[in-house]
Amino acid sequence: MSNTVLDVQEKPNGAQLVTLSFQHMFAMFGSTILVPQLVGLSPAIALLTSGIATIFFLLITKFQVPAYLGSSFAFIAPIILATKVGGIGSAMIGGMFVGITYGLVALVIWKSGYKWIMKLLPPIVVGPVIMVIGLGLAGVAVDMAMNINVDGQSVYSFTHFSAALVTLFAAIFCTIFFKNILSTMPILIGLIVGYIYSAAIGIIDYTAVKEAEWFEMPPFLIPGVDYDFVITSKLLLIMVPIVIVTISEHIGHQLVLGKVVNRDYIKEPGLHRSLLGDGFGTFVSSLIGGPPKTTYGENIGVLAITRVYSVYVILGAAIIAIAISFLGKVMAVIATIPTAVLGGVSILLFGIIASSGLRMLVENNIDFGNNRNLVIASVILVIGIGGAKFVVTESLSIEGMALAAIIGVILNLILPGRKDEAIAGMKEKSE
Repeated sequence: MSNTVLDVQEKPNGAQLVTLSFQHMFAMFGSTILVPQLVGLSPAIALLTSGIATIFFLLITKFQVPAYLGSSFAFIAPIILATKVGGIGSAMIGGMFVGITYGLVALVIWKSGYKWIMKLLPPIVVGPVIMVIGLGLAGVAVDMAMNINVDGQSVYSFTHFSAALVTLFAAIFCTIFFKNILSTMPILIGLIVGYIYSAAIGIIDYTAVKEAEWFEMPPFLIPGVDYDFVITSKLLLIMVPIVIVTISEHIGHQLVLGKVVNRDYIKEPGLHRSLLGDGFGTFVSSLIGGPPKTTYGENIGVLAITRVYSVYVILGAAIIAIAISFLGKVMAVIATIPTAVLGGVSILLFGIIASSGLRMLVENNIDFGNNRNLVIASVILVIGIGGAKFVVTESLSIEGMALAAIIGVILNLILPGRKDEAIAGMKEKSE
């Protein structure tokens, strides 16, 4: 490949390695720390586990796939719901179930091939479910942007809303007008601009930063819940069905990444290996209190722009992320980011997630003149966004996004006129 600067197995020199690794770290940083901020987890643990998960992914894929694993946005709503069921520790148990599910799917693919899963998860199912993920969180983003907590009440604040709008427009400006590396970092740049504005208008409290040590251990969280069949079943029903989306997302990223670096990662090292790496990363992350992981489109974008495909650069980014997670002052500064600023970037990000589902339908030429496609998409959207619930027992139910995903798969399998649509045409989706 004549236009390749560094190929997958090539090692950069010391200065190159540090510079290029920092680029990848910054590309994933904003999104990776945003997820834990939204669900009540530690940004330090999210950074630490993203680095650890990425290293395991590289090992499992035999250092052939230059992908970085960051926090998955698909699990924001499920983590919040699982936390309500049995506490944040139970949400981590749910994340471990997700990792185990990845492993089981990887085992089946290893034994039987990968074509069956591409037929099971066509764009007409996956696209609307992705839209549900984004639109279902719309209210959360707007509430964070506009309102503050006063004596337990949610109260509108123009000052905080202005910080959200500054953040939002900075991220939009970056997305539309910036080129090259900066264009892959709209979330990070939006957070920085919004934070500076928030500091200028005096809505940030730096007390915790002054008290923080320079070196601090990340606050590890031991997953757990008092064993109860109902709670365990609820966790399975809340978290596991989301793999319908995340496995599709993973396959899409592997296809796009393969095109960027001119390799077929579905065949070598194999979809089963990359899925296992993704799942094992999620399992280990949940084991110590981090959010579920996914390969990041932002970092694939950096690869495409720089034409530096070296897995050693990805490894360097993972090591940097791990190191930063132990810097107490840095983590304390991150914790001071106002909720309004997080809300501002969330408005854009959740909207992009929803739009990426729509984009998948358009790019795969889904015909909505076909009543079959119209029915499947319509049912998924209304059930998912409307918060429909299938009550199994008084204390056990399947609801929202999980129910929408399951029903979407079932409708696709039983309605007449199904075509064996592969997802080979899937393009890179936002996190």
